[in-house]
Amino acid sequence: MLTFSKNIAVGLLSLATFAGCAYAVPDYPNRPVKVLVGYAPGGTPDIIARTLGEKLGSLLGQSFVIDNRPGAGGTLATRQLANSSPDGYTLLVADIGQLAIAPYLFKSVGYDSVKDFAPISLAGVTPMFIAANAKTTSLKTIQDLISQAKKEPGSINYGSSGVGSIHQIAMEVFKSEASINLTHIPYKGSGQSVPALLAGQVPVLMTALPTVGPYATTGQVNLLAVTSAKRFPGTPNVPTLSELFPGYDFPSEVGVLAPAGTPPEILDKLSKAIEKALDTKEMRDRFEILGSIPVWSTPEEYAKNIRENLRKYEAAVKLSGVDPN
Repeated sequence: MLTFSKNIAVGLLSLATFAGCAYAVPDYPNRPVKVLVGYAPGGTPDIIARTLGEKLGSLLGQSFVIDNRPGAGGTLATRQLANSSPDGYTLLVADIGQLAIAPYLFKSVGYDSVKDFAPISLAGVTPMFIAANAKTTSLKTIQDLISQAKKEPGSINYGSSGVGSIHQIAMEVFKSEASINLTHIPYKGSGQSVPALLAGQVPVLMTALPTVGPYATTGQVNLLAVTSAKRFPGTPNVPTLSELFPGYDFPSEVGVLAPAGTPPEILDKLSKAIEKALDTKEMRDRFEILGSIPVWSTPEEYAKNIRENLRKYEAAVKLSGVDPN
């Protein structure tokens, strides 16, 4: 995985390749491009898709039209992409749930995350945060949570956005690493889980920063830890779980894919356009509001990332105890 801020040399070396790809597909795109999103408008994948699509449209001279197809944890849109023509005019903005978790949650997900897609590029990484109610608990640090959980095994509930969500999976891995027992209380998305945290119905919640950040600012919530390998720039004082448990790295990720069989020239042209789109202060600022970090990768790097995540989340889903349905 390579961030755009570390790829100046790669970008310079690939100029000739990019020029060659542009020559090979001089008229792509010559009509609007449909971008599938597996979730309803307003969520992180949707906002990233719209933000990125707007920029790609200005760079490539065609509209990138967002098509929300929510349902079955994002897998409906993912299956639609797998069955689309590999001509570059149907893309998917997908998260880690669709590509690396769903294959282990469903007995028949309807697609193969490696064989059915042509990865184009990562777009963003969104760390999750463990948050605690500051009024009804005395939990101010992640060490406080671990200590209390060990003193009173099973007495602490934690909320998530649902069974099999990245929030639950990441929390279950943390529980295993810390050798503690917390009781999972699933909700239907952050629209339910965050109010439950604020009301004291659950003392602890795993969620994305935008949903709880404002309440941390007002002192209603304490941010205990972040799930990414590095601290999030917007919350530099919040430690990572990897500082306690080396190797722990469970953020959400969003990337862009095309159907398998899409010409490499089109994939390269889109990947380089995404790199250019992400490499602006405007995009960094917009992603930070989302609690995300813009990340670019080559198609080959993103393909490797997907394979690695499948291995990682196969073990993590088994650890969580969620049964496939």
